[in-house]
Amino acid sequence: MTPDFKRTKFACYAAYFTMASIFSLPPLLFVTFEQLYGLSYTQRGALILINFCTQLAVDLIFTVFSKHFNAKVIVRIMPLITTLGLTTYAVVPWIWPSAAYVGLVIGTVIFSVASGLSEVLLSPVIAAIPSDHPQRDMSLLHSLYAFGVFTVVVISSVFFKIFDQSSWMYLTLFFAALPVIAAVLFMLSPMPDMAAGAGEKPSVEGTKRRALGMALCVGCIFFGSCAENVMSNWVSNYVESALGIDKTLGNILGMAMFAILLGLARILYSRYGKNITAVLLCGMVAAIACYLTVALVNNAVVALIACALTGFVTSMLWPGSLIMMEEKLPGVGVAAFALMAAGGDLGASVAPQLMGVVVDQVSVSGFAAGLGERLGLTTEQVGLKAGMLITAVFPLLGTLLVIVIMRYFRQERKKNEK
Repeated sequence: MTPDFKRTKFACYAAYFTMASIFSLPPLLFVTFEQLYGLSYTQRGALILINFCTQLAVDLIFTVFSKHFNAKVIVRIMPLITTLGLTTYAVVPWIWPSAAYVGLVIGTVIFSVASGLSEVLLSPVIAAIPSDHPQRDMSLLHSLYAFGVFTVVVISSVFFKIFDQSSWMYLTLFFAALPVIAAVLFMLSPMPDMAAGAGEKPSVEGTKRRALGMALCVGCIFFGSCAENVMSNWVSNYVESALGIDKTLGNILGMAMFAILLGLARILYSRYGKNITAVLLCGMVAAIACYLTVALVNNAVVALIACALTGFVTSMLWPGSLIMMEEKLPGVGVAAFALMAAGGDLGASVAPQLMGVVVDQVSVSGFAAGLGERLGLTTEQVGLKAGMLITAVFPLLGTLLVIVIMRYFRQERKKNEK
């Protein structure tokens, strides 16, 4: 009798939905951490770097040693690791304010392990479940992350409207409890065979052309992740500090709209999407335009709209790269998904940290003081705009790479037809 995987699929969706708190809650607290604990932009950027570097380490371990892990067991306990990490993140600074940054780092490492496992394993679980519309299921999975971000932003905004920012740890503990729901669902659900060993064989023993195709897909998800995660991690801080918009209103109009448009675009692709490489190319080009608008336009409304639209245009860059890999390189397994997750996490590590470093360095420069005086901006605002301008290079390089990818796979198709 064929198992019914409906509950399994719902458990994956619930896990991805609750995983949004790992990515979206810390950026919402950045200004709070600055005010309560005196954290610099570089320190806050380092938390993002630690988050994604930890995920990257998990990705690489699974890429090499996926045969040695019981993926089904790990999927079931993964949400509980998220709960442990978020609890540590909240409790240590609460009990030992003098060691607040250490507590934030430890909590970040723990919940980042869970996040890395989620990225490595949830996509292949969805891919392994029999379906008439596998691309639709994959796109829906990633759209739920976006709606999870929206939920976190709205709940956080309402919370801080009612309570003082010094109560941030209660909000974090609330989100720490939610992954337990996903853990219970996984315990009660059958798990499909993800065939890690069979999936790895073509990528290890395949031709040089196949290996090159895999490398191009990893590069694509790297640049796509850069384009998405700079804005997703810094939009709350940018809207409040650079545009001077009230924190609650800024979070809703900035980060929440970013997340809604991100999820909406993924839902639209799951229903109507096709020709994923063209979607990737358009997304990269549009991301360049959004970042340049945010960096160069001195109108708060226009810049805010560009921040939100970045969510729409970058929505398919990460899941689209996975869809492209499955489409162009059939037969991949858990190791290939882990390698792709490593590429995405590397991008999500490098780009937001670069943004933080640029802001800190530019803000204290004579250039920022002079330019700010001419434009009527503070040195911090100049630094934030400079950071957005510098990070626009990532979707620019991504655009060039997608053009290379389109030509490469077109040539491969012609060779196979001969």
